[in-house]
Amino acid sequence: MTAAPPLDTAPLETALSDLRDHAESWTALPLAERIGLLERMLPRIGDEAPAMAAGSASAKGYEPSSGWAAEDWVTAPWALAQTVSAYLHVLRRLAAGKDPVASRAVHTRNGRTVVDVFPATASDRLLLSGFTAEVRTVPGTTRDQVLSRAAGEYRGRPGKTAVALVLGAGNVPAITPLDILHKLYVEGQVVLAKMNPVNAHLRPHFEKVFTEFVDAGWVRFVDGGAAEGAYLTTHDAVDSIHVTGSERTHDAIVWGTGESGEERRRTDTPVNEKPFTSELGGVSPCIVTPGPWSAADFRFQAEHIVTSKLNNSGHNCVATQILLVPRHWDGTERLLTEIRRVLSELPRRGDYYPGAADRLGAVTGAHPEAETFGDETCRVLVPDITADDDTMLRDEVFASALGVVRLPGEDAPQFLRAATEFANDRLPGTLGATLLVHPRTERAHRAAVDGAVDALRYGTLGVNCWSAFGFLLGYTPWGAFPGHTRQDIGSGVGFVHNAFMLEDVEKTVLRAPFAPAPRGLFTGSPSLSPRPPYYVTNRTGLTTMSRLTAYTADPRISRLPAIFASALRG
Repeated sequence: MTAAPPLDTAPLETALSDLRDHAESWTALPLAERIGLLERMLPRIGDEAPAMAAGSASAKGYEPSSGWAAEDWVTAPWALAQTVSAYLHVLRRLAAGKDPVASRAVHTRNGRTVVDVFPATASDRLLLSGFTAEVRTVPGTTRDQVLSRAAGEYRGRPGKTAVALVLGAGNVPAITPLDILHKLYVEGQVVLAKMNPVNAHLRPHFEKVFTEFVDAGWVRFVDGGAAEGAYLTTHDAVDSIHVTGSERTHDAIVWGTGESGEERRRTDTPVNEKPFTSELGGVSPCIVTPGPWSAADFRFQAEHIVTSKLNNSGHNCVATQILLVPRHWDGTERLLTEIRRVLSELPRRGDYYPGAADRLGAVTGAHPEAETFGDETCRVLVPDITADDDTMLRDEVFASALGVVRLPGEDAPQFLRAATEFANDRLPGTLGATLLVHPRTERAHRAAVDGAVDALRYGTLGVNCWSAFGFLLGYTPWGAFPGHTRQDIGSGVGFVHNAFMLEDVEKTVLRAPFAPAPRGLFTGSPSLSPRPPYYVTNRTGLTTMSRLTAYTADPRISRLPAIFASALRG
């Protein structure tokens, strides 16, 4: 066996030294100058957007002109521009002497304090008509506490001068830059970002976007794999760590590896006690509530479910892995028929993330009855999971496999109780879940639907909206449901993004129209939103997302007609 080359620590040491030398200047930087940095960043995002999206598409094995490439605009330049815009909205409020959160947005419901965080601007209401988001705070949090604690970095409680290590994720391009922005603007720390080898090709684009931060010594990017990461996590110059990855990655950093690492975990004697936040994935469910669905509803929601599975080839921490459906609803088989049809109609693409073939092989090996779709790399559907210890109920596949679990319930309330219990108690992870419910069903069974929304223990719950959308908005905190510990880390600890800089967050609840315009008028979910451009079935998603990115980076009204013209043809 060839020995690994010696680790070249010189670039790592130089980066850390630069950050240490300039950390205090970031802490002392006035609010107006922090705002100016973001204002000047937006046009650089627009300039880099085509190359950034093209690079992601090529790395995944398809042409930048492919319909699949719409996702590369969504999950790189648009998400970044949207989040920068969200921070600017809040920071400008602070600069104008206002509270970060408008008092009318904070209210009490059933003894719990809730914050309306989206839509926040007129553009939000126009471009994402019918989409809303609220943040639920932990029990015992008062309205006054929410208002007084928000944005503490800018209201008398500045963070300590510190160097944060961000261990970048290799799947979704925007994860690393969004984590950098959170550390800078919410926690007041300068950042060393280690790129993941899978998407290290994006580093030059990120350095151009962050060029003023890099020039000032507040951000540094480095490349490397596990050895570089291990060196940095234990370095004395690193004050805090944020990682997006797997539970194994967290445990290796905090406890070490092998039997000795497991012993340290059992005895709570970590090898690394630096402040640590993380986003670590899990097995995400989509719950399908029975109701009066039309043929168009079945097709639209099948496209929705397949999108939540096949976006990024399933290499997402909240990709739908388990579909929870009513065993006795006649709509279950109709929905599965439409899902099969969508899986069959989509063009081919490969799974690009390391280990995907092995993980899919484990699924098909455990399920000879699994149905496969596509010629290049199989899309897998396991239509009836019954075993309690099934691999799909235990392990995150992180590839294009979808499993179906049929649960009892003669009506919507009974099914929702069974589905909520299953999701909370049987599926590992608390990052994101999706709940599909027809508006007429929700009106008829308001208490049952509200009870499920209240009870589901996930950091982001999407009602008629894939939970991953919460990752993109900037205003919505992103992280696992509170309660994990370093000994049982689950989906991680802490929230990122969170442009309103709220504390005491329990979870975000997203809502979207059950049906697109104009059909939503007849289902009880009226809005102006057509089929979402991020759907894998959207015919104009690439054009719409490139135009929307340009608008978000440079919001000129003259750009809007072209966006609407493209979106309506999707």
